[in-house]
Amino acid sequence: MSSDEAASGPEGQVPGPILGTPDQFQPRPATPRRFLAYAVIGVFVALMAGGWGYVMVAFKGNPSVSGEVITFDASAPSSARITFSVHKPADRAATCRLRAVDTKHIEVGSREIDIPRGESDVAFTETLKTTAQATAVHVQYCNLV
Repeated sequence: MSSDEAASGPEGQVPGPILGTPDQFQPRPATPRRFLAYAVIGVFVALMAGGWGYVMVAFKGNPSVSGEVITFDASAPSSARITFSVHKPADRAATCRLRAVDTKHIEVGSREIDIPRGESDVAFTETLKTTAQATAVHVQYCNLV
């Protein structure tokens, strides 16, 4: 006799679920303890979300410096020219990294540019030497110094 035959009834019918059906259980009464547990969990989740938001803002999760490409020219085989703007606080200096890539997005040239303090919106035109023909040039990052 197989295990399937032993679990089934006389005519091959299964007698029912092992743990019972929902109709066989009594409904759980709503208690203040149950509501209190959900309230504690909700407060805990709200505190965690608020704490994470504070950490992101306090540790520069909201960047205060940004670089944006205005134009670039990658037609020369050994160099690429980029015009970009930097938005930063006027009283802080910054460093931006420019990056030239080829058709396979492999870096073929890069350069770090120091942005002096004094103005908040500054535009620059720079030339990057490349090891191969570049197809795109972008501002990889800008950080306050």
